Amino acid sequence: MTDTDGRDTDGGTDTSGTLDEALQRLHTHGPERLGRLTNHAPMAVEALVHRGQARTVHRWLDRYRHKLEDMPAPHSPVTATTWREALGDTARITDWARFFERETQERPWRDVLAEWWPRLLPGIAGGSTHPVIRTGHAVRTLLTTEETAPRRAELAHALGYWAARSQPLPELTALAPAPSAAAALDAVPPVPRQDGGMRDRLPQLTAFPSWGATADPDTARTQLTELVTAATHRYATHGHGEPIMLVHAATAPNAVLRALPALPRELWPASLAAAWAASAAVTAAYTPREVRSHRATTLTAEEVFELAAAHGDDHTIKFADTALDIGDPKALAAALRATELNPPVFPSKAWPNGTV
Repeated sequence: MTDTDGRDTDGGTDTSGTLDEALQRLHTHGPERLGRLTNHAPMAVEALVHRGQARTVHRWLDRYRHKLEDMPAPHSPVTATTWREALGDTARITDWARFFERETQERPWRDVLAEWWPRLLPGIAGGSTHPVIRTGHAVRTLLTTEETAPRRAELAHALGYWAARSQPLPELTALAPAPSAAAALDAVPPVPRQDGGMRDRLPQLTAFPSWGATADPDTARTQLTELVTAATHRYATHGHGEPIMLVHAATAPNAVLRALPALPRELWPASLAAAWAASAAVTAAYTPREVRSHRATTLTAEEVFELAAAHGDDHTIKFADTALDIGDPKALAAALRATELNPPVFPSKAWPNGTV
């Protein structure tokens, strides 16, 4: 994809080795901390490099360092014959990472991804959708830049995290069909008790509007793009419901969209269905009661992402990265809204709303 000014943002401008340095620095650390909070650093640094902000990566990592924990101790190896019993077992995070490291060293990474994608899709909501988001960032890098050992290892760690955190959604009733992705998101029933974390809210899901069912791969890709656009736009008016968590309603389906070019076309319709379920689940879990207006922006895509990078919050960076994939004015306004709603990591910067 391109920014609104047509500039290619394929990440190929990073000739400094910054991304590989950052990934090597991060792969000694686990994907979580405190047993439940996600390590966002691999995703954020990929977005920063991809959007031309490589110079900010090590400073950002230095600030994030206190949130990193060592990789957990391994238990027993995951194998091609025992993987089912380890799926969804968070105690096996390191076992899963090592399994996928071996797989991606011995086989082409696309083959590994194609084999495991349908196995992992049912658990897309696990880890508050962070594992699939991390996978999307890793796939984008491998598709758009030179394949290196750290970038291949990043895909292994992302898939391992997804496998360890796999969590299928409860059985859901299909509600009346919605005519568009935006209408479908508007019609998602909120969970009855909006308290606790994502894992407390997912079991309360009972029904989603019918939307996006198709057997045609090209239609699936078109509708997935529509979903990412609708969820990004919706943040501008609904993000206040939970400013951090609601970014995932857009970034999770966008991770799936980023992976499509690396996947066999026959997997695209199922990918759309899973992405819709993930986006709807986040929407149901955190939908606010009221809609709020948002301010338009005249800033360019590059200026918006520079603000997000200077802001420093990991979710804000990743959401701005998704907004730039869309690139229209409302998506850019939604990205600015995230800089207003989420507390900045680097608070000395001035923001568009006039605060400092």
